[in-house]
Amino acid sequence: MNETLVTLVGNAATAVDFRETATGGMARFRFAVTPRRWDREKQLWADGRTSFYTVWSWRTLAANLAGSVSVGEPLVVHGRLKVREEEQAGQRRTFVDVEAVAVGHDLSRGTAAFRRAVRTEPVLTERPERNTDGDADLSGRDREGAAEMAAVS
Repeated sequence: MNETLVTLVGNAATAVDFRETATGGMARFRFAVTPRRWDREKQLWADGRTSFYTVWSWRTLAANLAGSVSVGEPLVVHGRLKVREEEQAGQRRTFVDVEAVAVGHDLSRGTAAFRRAVRTEPVLTERPERNTDGDADLSGRDREGAAEMAAVS
C-alpha cells in the first residue's frame, strides 16, 4: 500500500471539533505550519508563508485530542497525507488533510505532563486471556469441544 506519511511541526490553529459517530469518536482541527529561516542581511529570523492542514483523527486518539489540545499550542502531528480538490463557487480549490496516527505537544517549546487514559470499555481487538495450563481447568463439555476441534484440524 502506497501512502505518504508526514510529520509536521506547528501550532493548533483552531479548537478541536469532536463528534461521536456510530463507529466511535471523530475529531478534526486546523493546523498551521510556518517555516522560519535566518536572514543574514537583517540578522533576524524571518517567517515564511504559513501552510494550513486539516488534521483528522478517530476513536481513542480523537477523544484524547479533544481533552488535550487548545488553540495556539505547539504540536507535532504524524500521519497520512491526503490531498483533494473541490470546486466551490466556480473555483477549483485544493485541500490538504492529514489523517493522524499520533499527535503530541512539541516539548522543544514547552513542558507537558502525560496522563494515561483509563479505558472504560474493552478494545475490540483485545484477545481474551488464554489458559496455558492445558485441559486441567476445562469442564467435561469444554473438553469434548476441544477434542472435536483438535480432530478437525
